[in-house]
Amino acid sequence: MARRPVAWVAAIVMLAEALGIVLVNWLLGTVVDRQDMSLAGLDPRAMSVGAWVAGGVFGIYLAVCAFVLARAAATDRSPGTFGRILLISAAVVHGLLGAFSVGLLGWPAFVLMMVVLALIVLTLVAYDRRDHAGPAGDGKGAAAPPVPPASSPEPTTP
Repeated sequence: MARRPVAWVAAIVMLAEALGIVLVNWLLGTVVDRQDMSLAGLDPRAMSVGAWVAGGVFGIYLAVCAFVLARAAATDRSPGTFGRILLISAAVVHGLLGAFSVGLLGWPAFVLMMVVLALIVLTLVAYDRRDHAGPAGDGKGAAAPPVPPASSPEPTTP
């Protein structure tokens, strides 16, 4: 199955996106700081620090998502509950960013966000939680059917 390559590609794309977000926010914070820009009377220094912190936090979030995807690809196992929740939240974020980017940046940005969304969702769907339920359910063959409980014999009267 092609789930490992998809997870690797998704991890690489998410890591590149994390680096891109960090660089863009660093650039925006630097521009605001050097131009001494203010928005509605806010302190320019607070705005630039806010951009740097937001870029760092979002970059770390995307890097952790990339780590979860890379770990799933390396071990060929489904992410745990925390990893699945993290990837689902990343899918929702990319869906919202795609919807906003079509109006702000155009269709190429929308397509890029939808490709990342598709990679995340495809990875989540390909790594089904039931793939490795245990030794009998390793996905390599049919498991033995469950044995019904033995019925108790009827009590005898003396």
